[in-house]
Amino acid sequence: MKVPIARTSLTDSEIQSVLGPLKSGWLVQGPKVREFEDKWSEFSSAQESIAVTSCTSALHLSLAALGFGPGDEAIVPSFTWISTANVVEHLGGKVVFCDIDLDTFNIDVAQIESKITERTKAILPVHLFGLSADMDPIAEIAKKHDLWVVEDAACGFGAKFKGRHVGCFGDTGCFSFHPRKAITTGEGGMVTTNDAELAARIRRLRDHGAAMTDLQRHLGARPYLLADHPDAGYNQRMTDLQGALGSAQMDRAKEIVQERQRLARRYDQAFTGLKYLRVPVANQDYEHGYQSYPCLFEPEGTSLSCVKAINEKRNNWMDELQHNGISTRPATHAVHMLSFYSEKYKLKPEDFPNAYLANHCSISMPIFHGMKKDEQDLVIEKVLEYHP
Repeated sequence: MKVPIARTSLTDSEIQSVLGPLKSGWLVQGPKVREFEDKWSEFSSAQESIAVTSCTSALHLSLAALGFGPGDEAIVPSFTWISTANVVEHLGGKVVFCDIDLDTFNIDVAQIESKITERTKAILPVHLFGLSADMDPIAEIAKKHDLWVVEDAACGFGAKFKGRHVGCFGDTGCFSFHPRKAITTGEGGMVTTNDAELAARIRRLRDHGAAMTDLQRHLGARPYLLADHPDAGYNQRMTDLQGALGSAQMDRAKEIVQERQRLARRYDQAFTGLKYLRVPVANQDYEHGYQSYPCLFEPEGTSLSCVKAINEKRNNWMDELQHNGISTRPATHAVHMLSFYSEKYKLKPEDFPNAYLANHCSISMPIFHGMKKDEQDLVIEKVLEYHP
């Protein structure tokens, strides 16, 4: 038996859903995209949802629509997927990294204010792996310093903070539909916001800056008249094939989240108490969506003095699990340690020690919709067999 780190699981009706746009002839950003957006708003309680090509596009469009530009600074957690930082660079801004809380893998809110300068314009908290960042203090800091908050909720499907779905706290929330996510459209993303004017700007920017979509124009009285373009926009539109697939999956959104939570509880029950493995944090203020199940491998505790030795031991364990048919991954990477950012900003791994430790000592276990009991049993069995 082989257990992948993730696996896409679609029903027959979801697979069949893409035939509708193919038969209709309307393939790009049409009625199915709008249907997907409406279902996403209903699920997340966001007032506005805008479907785009990826979470990276969602982040880029959000910052561009807010007015972020050359010379501006954005505070980004040092442990996240690289696109959180890349969008700042793409707009000519400066990335200001902030270390993380090793218990949650999310941004350490106690360090944010020390990173603020006169050029700071935005905070990009990441709801990593399906666990919300601590949004109350982030909102307070943003209000105090008049900063934008763009939530990177790539992993945030089903994640809640104090009963509210992530993506509804900041100026925008940005979601991913990559195949490793709970809802997938292959590639794809969504922007959420409660600001109607900001939503209108993002809709224009995703569609070449057009004041009216092709669908609106074709359904109007004069479909032959081309729209005005008040902005120099981009082409970051979702296709109707993707919209149809996403919309179909939203019909079982709660079921998908509940299944991931159930699988995570089985891991918790099996692994809690293991001295060498720290399982994902549980707190009554947070509802975890479990896009992944990230743990901290700490057979000798966590300290910079032994991080390289722990990393070697972790990698050997991952090799052993792979040999037994179980795929694992580091939770994600420390962006400040990647070549582009370490060279451009002259950063050392230990400049952000918790991100450094997470980079070298984290391990994510397989979790996905449709995971079979015998698959999870194998993972649990082999983890419990391990003796560091």
